[in-house]
Amino acid sequence: MHLPLWFATAGVTAGDMPLWLTVPFALLLILIAAMPLSPAPIKHFWEHYYAHTAIALGLAVAGYFVLRLPDGTTAVLHTAREYFSFISLIGSLFVVAGGIHLKVKGEATPLDNVVFLAVGAVMTNFIGTTGASMVLIRPFIRMNKIRVSAYHVVFFIFIVSNCGGSLTPIGDPPLFLGYLRGIPFFWLVDQVFGQWLATVGAILATFYLIDRRAYHRVPRAVQAKIETGETWRFEGGINLLLLMVIIGAVFLPDVFFSREIVMLGAALISWKFTPKFVHEENHFSFGPIKEVAFLFVGIFLTMMPALGYIDQHGADFGVTKPIHYYVAAGSLSSVLDNAPTYASFLRLAETTVRRALPADAPARESTEAEAVAAMRANPAEARLIIAVSLGAVFFGAMTYIGNGPNFMVKSIAESAGVKVPTFVGYILRYSLPILLPILLASGFLFL
Repeated sequence: MHLPLWFATAGVTAGDMPLWLTVPFALLLILIAAMPLSPAPIKHFWEHYYAHTAIALGLAVAGYFVLRLPDGTTAVLHTAREYFSFISLIGSLFVVAGGIHLKVKGEATPLDNVVFLAVGAVMTNFIGTTGASMVLIRPFIRMNKIRVSAYHVVFFIFIVSNCGGSLTPIGDPPLFLGYLRGIPFFWLVDQVFGQWLATVGAILATFYLIDRRAYHRVPRAVQAKIETGETWRFEGGINLLLLMVIIGAVFLPDVFFSREIVMLGAALISWKFTPKFVHEENHFSFGPIKEVAFLFVGIFLTMMPALGYIDQHGADFGVTKPIHYYVAAGSLSSVLDNAPTYASFLRLAETTVRRALPADAPARESTEAEAVAAMRANPAEARLIIAVSLGAVFFGAMTYIGNGPNFMVKSIAESAGVKVPTFVGYILRYSLPILLPILLASGFLFL
């Protein structure tokens, strides 16, 4: 998905971005986190009016951009274009994946689950974190239906929806931005495979210990039923082809909405030709994508000032070393969309490199592609690219809104009857005590 950073193209940096303008974004995040924990009347009010709230906050920020900032209208139009690309990809993958039914007979042991998640981690690099999440979350829930718990969904988000997809430009949108800026397709695989293996392996090992402990609490009679073996059946074959069409559309020229037209066309074909019983088996509904669509229109619009502030003042943050970039890009990717955050920090890395050059050094390449190529040629500077890439992808798992598939997986799990953590519960029970130490250890060891 092509998500060009509008700050570079819209000229918004001509005026200073006021920090107070980030308040609507912070307020929306607080509402997303707090409302599910509120008393029933307030919670029900939010469930009925979350779309109105998100859109109202987004329009308030968009109005300020249009009326007060230089080229603000252009910035808003770029953001609207990015949102349309985002929701076209997410929505089409949701519809097409909803037409793929992996029928599982039997139950999964902890080892079965680890193998399934490991396969999912590899798969993300071929069909993207969104594609893999949409295809695999329903069968993962079904294969654990006797004992499925919140941590199953959380670790699925950690591995399949985020960390697994850090090897190729297809894996996650930030890496595709790097590909468009001159990073060769297989360059990152060669550079980060060891760190990817160690990070994903550590998360899988942690999951296995938690799942094994929970498994041994299951009555022995149920364990015997689980261990009788599994059978799989695949239905909705046309959607595999359509899935490949959507992934291929990512690489089409960005002309006249050609990518989005192909994606939405594939979704329409899937909806029309997928047998009705497949959708029924998947308990398919448009509820999850509706929730994502409305919340993220608010997120995309309200996060414009936050990204603009980073773009203007990022050099003042004291970010100079690879581990700094890894943590800084990662921290912001956990609450901002990780694709534009990646682009901001990649350009900040280029600025850092230029500032560090001696005064009499030859002028560096002027275009972004040439600057990235020059950085890759220098091992020390290449580590900055690696740090930004892994930080943006890995830390997207820290919250439900860090990466597009996260919220989708949460919604699908809820619609399947799984009791998933709240926004705050996800962070306090899983992200901070489990995921963050693994990601920090990975950064300090490899960067």
